[in-house]
Amino acid sequence: MDRKLIGVDLGGTTIKFAILTDNGEVQQKWSVETNILDEGSHIVPDIIESINHHIDLYNMDKAQFIGIGMGTPGTVDRENGTVVGAYNLNWKTTQHVKADVEAGTGIKFTMDNDANVAGLGERWKGAGENGSDVSFVTLGTGIGGGLIADGHLLHGTAGAAGEIGHVTVEPNGYLCTCGKRGCLEQYASATGVVHVARDMAEEFSGDSELKRQADDGQDITSKLVFDLAKSGDALAVRVVDKVCYYLGLALGNLANTLNPESIIIGGGVSAAGDYLLKQVDHYFQEFAFTTVRNSTSLKLARLGNDAGVIGAASLALAFK
Repeated sequence: MDRKLIGVDLGGTTIKFAILTDNGEVQQKWSVETNILDEGSHIVPDIIESINHHIDLYNMDKAQFIGIGMGTPGTVDRENGTVVGAYNLNWKTTQHVKADVEAGTGIKFTMDNDANVAGLGERWKGAGENGSDVSFVTLGTGIGGGLIADGHLLHGTAGAAGEIGHVTVEPNGYLCTCGKRGCLEQYASATGVVHVARDMAEEFSGDSELKRQADDGQDITSKLVFDLAKSGDALAVRVVDKVCYYLGLALGNLANTLNPESIIIGGGVSAAGDYLLKQVDHYFQEFAFTTVRNSTSLKLARLGNDAGVIGAASLALAFK
């Protein structure tokens, strides 16, 4: 009997699922909306129901499954299988996810932080090419990271390893939601890019479509900033340069600390592609010291939205 894995990527708006072979090939994918009503009490029952339904739908046997792995926001206690502090899911109290899912499906379950899990996915089947030392940085609404060193995911003593978004890149800079100032997240996330753009627009006096739209009170997005920069908009070019400076600084310091084979950049902002990568790499070369510069490379993520489910499924391989 072919052994299978189930990967679950739990997000604030959708829950993505996949059934994979034990070597990471995706065979089935589906998703459901995340119901965060009633303090998120529907989320775990919905996950259980959806998994059971699809196993029946595909005429599969639960004995085929090695396990279920899941990536989730919040602080994860991997040993006890609990999550706390996932505020975008409306989970204000400790959630006993592992016990509930195993009881509801009869399949072994494990989970980790969502950014860690996306990093595992990119390392296993994406741009990391199954390397032993791979760092993953995701540039979305916030900035997360997953660090793999000597083949092991780093968690740290309190589970906070890989919080690259909270590396200080501008002492006494923008106030972050974490309570401190100058975090990378405030400059290079999707929301950070917009913050930088609006601030720079106030001081800019030249000709710029970005300035016109900002002054007009129009909706500014990181995609708009990068698109305008690619077309040569003077202000947008400066904004992107500043964002890439901060990213290059943070990634240079990350590489100086861990010296991974590759640092993979994913998340929505990475859709700017080689235009982003080339400019970040310019500053990375400046801030990485010689040995690191010659051995660590920056890459764009390849798996897109599949990184989460693939990485989550890889967690279940521990049960083999």
